[in-house]
Amino acid sequence: MKVFTALQVRNIDNETIVNEPVSSIDLMERAASCLCSRLLQLYTNTRPFIVFCGRGNNGGDGLVLARLLLQHNYDCCAYICAGENQLSPDAAINFNRLKDVYPQSIHLITNIGNRIEIPVNAVVIDALFGSGLTRPVQGIEAYIIDAVNSSSAEVISVDIPSGLFAEDNSDNTGAIVKAKRTFTFEVPFLSFFFDENYQYTGDWEIMNIKLLEEAKQKTETPYNWVQKSDVKAFYKQRTRVAHKGIFGHALLIAGSKGKTGAAVLAARAGLRTGCGLLTVRVPGSSYDILQISCPEAMTTCDMNSDMVSSQGDISKYDAIGIGPGLGTHTLTAAMIFDLLQQSRKPMVLDADALNILAANRDLLANLPPNTILTPHLGEFKRLFGETNNSYEALHMQIEASKKYNIIIVRKGAFTACSLPDGSCYFNSTGNQGMATAGAGDVLTGMILSLLAQNYEPGHAAILGMWLHGKAGDIACEKQSYESLIAGDIVDSIGKAYNVLLSEN
Repeated sequence: MKVFTALQVRNIDNETIVNEPVSSIDLMERAASCLCSRLLQLYTNTRPFIVFCGRGNNGGDGLVLARLLLQHNYDCCAYICAGENQLSPDAAINFNRLKDVYPQSIHLITNIGNRIEIPVNAVVIDALFGSGLTRPVQGIEAYIIDAVNSSSAEVISVDIPSGLFAEDNSDNTGAIVKAKRTFTFEVPFLSFFFDENYQYTGDWEIMNIKLLEEAKQKTETPYNWVQKSDVKAFYKQRTRVAHKGIFGHALLIAGSKGKTGAAVLAARAGLRTGCGLLTVRVPGSSYDILQISCPEAMTTCDMNSDMVSSQGDISKYDAIGIGPGLGTHTLTAAMIFDLLQQSRKPMVLDADALNILAANRDLLANLPPNTILTPHLGEFKRLFGETNNSYEALHMQIEASKKYNIIIVRKGAFTACSLPDGSCYFNSTGNQGMATAGAGDVLTGMILSLLAQNYEPGHAAILGMWLHGKAGDIACEKQSYESLIAGDIVDSIGKAYNVLLSEN
């Protein structure tokens, strides 16, 4: 699914109006009707609803919604932050429609200090500003937002939390609604994917209002939100006559004294993801642990008992994964220097391999084209530098992918995968239970496995992160967020594949 800027969404709206054709007032009715249907599923009519409406078309959506809720016998009132003569044309039409049928539901807020009563059990609908906002919110609207945020009501934002910009909030010093839920139309906005904005968006959901598909298809954007249909398009179907030689031989270089578990998790994940053969190169002290914990994997031992100091013969492997539990000893770092000089094989680097890169940044220029890096936030900062916010970090990530011709999978609530062409893919699967030791090692093993199976590196990274998140979601159906461990994710990889291949 494409992720558009606010301006692009507005253009797609306009193309829908012209080419469907549908009037703007009817499109507003469509959007509010869709949202109303969802609210009727979520809430009974035993709680009061308060809709705060701005003077623009987002306020118009709120006015339609108030009318529809009242028609369904919900206790609802609309507070309008404007005089009647200050509303946009479509908002004015819907103001009059509401006034004609439910005049007692309307309250005008024209001055700071106008009393705003928000019952504790209320559901507040925020329809003050939409995605077109480009200025920090101050004045009377900020007064309303502060009243909403300081209440105990459950807050729902329409399209986007009022005050939040759709893309870059670096210089946004104004008031912003803190919603429990956000219902947006057709596509998510870029700012929804940034951790610091969760306090405003809460959990967000997309309402399909049938904007013109042709307009969406022709609109170019580097940003994408990965859906099942996207990864299913490049999944490699297995035939009845397949054999293990077809699915590649992966080499995992991992582990050090006291950190063999990371190698075990990555190895088990790689095998569960479907590579034909897997060899794990580990320190001598890790040999017995690997053989007992993961008998399906082959093992080669380094001459050093406590760390991996040489890569051995790499000629027979189809892909290489390096880093889980590896440590950063100088001998291990020298091994990685040598490997990067020798090999042009598909490669994924994680954990301590990334820490070694961060300490020797000139090595970034020596990475084979389309090498995959899988840093978490701390590793990313060590590799590429500090940023002030997630928007800056995203653009730093994209520029690094382009500069070094590499793929970066920056792990987080919405894991972002950037490709050398400047495109970026946000993951739609995964949950907070996956914030646990070893989850990243599992992802490394999965991506390594897909590389060995001859997936294009970009596809391996995107499919790997989607399957990883989906396995975590499935595992959490049996566990809680608190109790989930990395091994649960490994054990759910097969079920994640089943979901991918299902028709639903």
